[in-house]
Amino acid sequence: MWQAIADSINGELDIDFKVEDKTQLTGGDINLAFKISGNGRDFFVKLNQREQLEQFETEALSLRTLRQHHCIRVPDVVCYGQTIDKAFLVLEYLPLVKESGSGWQQLGQQLALLHQQHEQAMFGFDWDNAIGRTPQPNKWQSNWSTFFSEQRLGWQLQLLLEQGFGFGNIDYLVEQCRQRLAHHQPSPSLLHGDLWRGNVGFLAGSPVIFDPACYYGDQETDVAFTGLFGRFPDTFYQSYLQFNKLPDGYTERKDLYNLYHVLNHAYLFRGSFLVQAQEMIKQQFY
Repeated sequence: MWQAIADSINGELDIDFKVEDKTQLTGGDINLAFKISGNGRDFFVKLNQREQLEQFETEALSLRTLRQHHCIRVPDVVCYGQTIDKAFLVLEYLPLVKESGSGWQQLGQQLALLHQQHEQAMFGFDWDNAIGRTPQPNKWQSNWSTFFSEQRLGWQLQLLLEQGFGFGNIDYLVEQCRQRLAHHQPSPSLLHGDLWRGNVGFLAGSPVIFDPACYYGDQETDVAFTGLFGRFPDTFYQSYLQFNKLPDGYTERKDLYNLYHVLNHAYLFRGSFLVQAQEMIKQQFY
């Protein structure tokens, strides 16, 4: 397997890399992660079953899209592919350091600058991807309220219903969501899509984000999620708002946007997230 990965790296970079050392890394709950080294070079490798190749392909596409915007540092994609029994994604290895207030401040400014770029006229993405292990549809849509209510809220509710967990009439909930957002008309921004503390790191000179689930949507959804599971430090929000003010009504929309992520956690992990999702639905729609 490792020889096949080295061959793929060599074919992409036109070098003669050999795996001399490999170290399994901790932190992820979806993929296996390794640092591989040789010939004075280091690479970061994600591994999963062969059928997960598409997930690695879409992650690579998201990383490359973020990189093209030149706002926030992301790992450079080296290559991806399959061995006999595994799918793999190879990224540059980034030596992370301890977080700092200045790093969070930089991240706030950089995310604000990313969200201010509005080159896309519609909501969605050129391909579907995944949020964690959950498929995430991104069919292009001109109306944000329709996109979010159907392809985010409705999609998660349907997945949960198919697993035996119903939260009420899906058509009713989708329509209620659409009406809540009907008068909110944001410009599409490129989103990280899964922006929580676990997907943020820091280099000696800059913040870095990884594991994206990109699409073009309302900037508020990225900001809202930063406060759901391990709120970002105040310096991040102060910096973000200095460069990009959020529209009126954000506070009222924040929980609605985060319902998508709570539903996704309910789908993936069950347990207390099912209870949390039920409570949030009652608060938002009943």
